[in-house]
Amino acid sequence: MLDRPHPTPAAPSTDPFALAKALSGVHFIGGAYVPARSGKTFAVVNPATGAEVARAAEGDAADVDAAVQNAAKAQKEWAKVPARKRGAMVHQCAQLLKEHVDELGRLIALETGKALRTESRVEANVVADVFEFFGGLGSELKGESVPFDPKVLSVTVREPLGVVGAIIPWNVPMLLMALKVAPALVAGNAVVVKSAEEAPLAVLRICEIMNRVLPPGVFNMVSGFGPECGAPLVMHPKVRKVTFTGSVETGKIVARAAAEKLIPVTLELGGKSPMIVFADCDFDKTVSGALTSMRFTRQGQSCTAASRIYVERPIFDRFVQAMKDAVNKMVMGDPLDEKTDIGTIVSEGQLEKVKAYIAEGTATPGATAHVCSAMPSDPALKKGLFIQPVIFTGLTKDSRLVKEEIFGPVTVIQAFDDPEAVLADANDSDYGLAASLWTNNLKVGLDLAHRLEAGLVQINQNLVVQANLSYGGVKSSGLGKEASLEAMLEHFTHKKTIMVNMA
Repeated sequence: MLDRPHPTPAAPSTDPFALAKALSGVHFIGGAYVPARSGKTFAVVNPATGAEVARAAEGDAADVDAAVQNAAKAQKEWAKVPARKRGAMVHQCAQLLKEHVDELGRLIALETGKALRTESRVEANVVADVFEFFGGLGSELKGESVPFDPKVLSVTVREPLGVVGAIIPWNVPMLLMALKVAPALVAGNAVVVKSAEEAPLAVLRICEIMNRVLPPGVFNMVSGFGPECGAPLVMHPKVRKVTFTGSVETGKIVARAAAEKLIPVTLELGGKSPMIVFADCDFDKTVSGALTSMRFTRQGQSCTAASRIYVERPIFDRFVQAMKDAVNKMVMGDPLDEKTDIGTIVSEGQLEKVKAYIAEGTATPGATAHVCSAMPSDPALKKGLFIQPVIFTGLTKDSRLVKEEIFGPVTVIQAFDDPEAVLADANDSDYGLAASLWTNNLKVGLDLAHRLEAGLVQINQNLVVQANLSYGGVKSSGLGKEASLEAMLEHFTHKKTIMVNMA
């Protein structure tokens, strides 16, 4: 097996197509690019054109074992590095990533179809911020003095878990990778990331950039498919923690496998986030907020997307019209074009799933499908995975479009009359990730915020995940928290008690 130590340029690249080719066919293990042990690769496709832009290394159990063994060896020395110094190195990585923001934005737009201006460049900036934030928390890995007995010195210390296996999805792969890797590294763990098969390139580039600072083996990246690559990572005997973002079904499989090993697991498994709009809201601000909340610039491919919107009846018709007008102004086109607001669905399979939901909603008696925006006219994009956003009205609360996570540019808007009834409808879900309330009556807003079954509730805003704000759901939306000091301490360390008898 031959290493490829420098297949990619050290300086930021302005050509995502050339960079994608340079990243072809390799994992990053033990501080170097290496091909899959089997020699197998799979296609990485530009969803805007259908053209293959790269080949990714198709990892299997042998590749996973190599990555974990390297991580386990490196972790022993990494844990000995003072916590503040570990944090300083992660902070240094953040500064390097800032230099590559535009490059990473272009690369993620190429492989996921997310528009560069509205989504991909934003994600790249937030990634650097996450590493910068956690890099400053090294000194917070503190223990406690326990008042057990005056003659016994009793203290607790925070220690790393060991090797962390991280499995990430394709919708915001750079950000969700950062939320797992940054706290794990600062806490003294080594990490092996299994990338999403639809989007392996940008995260691979980030791994290489950070390895210019980090010791070899501390941060490793493998690509491949779930059963052949993800499952061996979860089951590897030297992996002592698993953090996973993805579907509920796969999350349950991961949880069962982790339970067999008796290791901790963090799961972020999606949502069906309600947005509740009262008639006394600041109407223009709420329409603008709803436009952001629906995540249509990400084609609705977001766990926190406001995919069911409840609007108080006096402003219902006005609100629906305003939303249609706003979405109609959004431009769908080439994700790499600065004029584009909306890009593509990530894959053919996901596109067909979304189309099936839209067809079902359209065929429902009494429902209206408000199809918005316009398909791109560029002939070069005719094979792209574009789909127009759809706002549904007239669906009943037992519709699958109201109950299930679609992960596409589809939102259902329903009228309500009674706050208690709308609260019951909002909570009538298997999910509990996020929710938002829009009202100028903060007494009502705070009362409902406390009673909404969600891990993150926002009033008069719906921001995406931010560093320093605890993020994670309840019910089928998962287990554990991300993005905060709490996440680093509770999910990437264990607490040891040390007692010294001084009598």
